Amino acid sequence: MADRPGSRLAWAAFVAGLAYAVVSVAWALGTTWALDTVGGSLERAGRAGNSALALIVWFSALLKLTAAGLGLAVVLPSLPPRRLVVVAAWTAAVVLTVYGGALTLGGLLVQADVIHASPDADHRALAWHAYFWDPWFLGWGLLLTAALWRSRSRRSSTSPERSTVRVR
Repeated sequence: MADRPGSRLAWAAFVAGLAYAVVSVAWALGTTWALDTVGGSLERAGRAGNSALALIVWFSALLKLTAAGLGLAVVLPSLPPRRLVVVAAWTAAVVLTVYGGALTLGGLLVQADVIHASPDADHRALAWHAYFWDPWFLGWGLLLTAALWRSRSRRSSTSPERSTVRVR
């Protein structure tokens, strides 16, 4: 069976999103691994075991898992996906790309000293965001966007709105 258009990109986006969700689950469970790369009040609240933050991180993990699966839901099924799933997938792709792109650009401008960080800023966490966390969102968003873009031809050729039925 030939690969469907966009399926490899959708799998790559799924893996990127799943990995991001795994990190969130680890933090929600109380792991302090890599919390110092986040910095600030989030790091302090995470280390203190703040239950409200844990609930937010669990919700974040659920959102990441949902977004991770959307590309696969659009690209892989043999039946055409429902319009709501396609709209949700494109929304996730745009949000991830814009969010990741804006934060990556801002972080890189801080790293290049074009934008000056406050004197008490956590420069290690800023660097982690500029070079790792935020580009990860951007890459995930770009993979999802590319998967959805590539899968358009399959969806439009199998879409009920575009098919013609002859009735005699």
